[in-house]
Amino acid sequence: MKGLDYTILTIAIVGAINWGLIGIFRFDLVATLFGSMSWISRIVYILVGIAGLYLISMYGRVRQNSAES
Repeated sequence: MKGLDYTILTIAIVGAINWGLIGIFRFDLVATLFGSMSWISRIVYILVGIAGLYLISMYGRVRQNSAES
């Protein structure tokens, strides 16, 4: 489970960096690397979205871990 958590966290970080680049410089790194809305870039965007949804579950796990301490 720890490996999955790190993978999902890495995907979410890549997504966050991409959004930061879009917000500051109007530069979409994913679109630059894979093409604007190509099937590969769409997969990357979908994975980032799924990673964000998965990370919502971290709130419950963090709360559970802090209650055990």
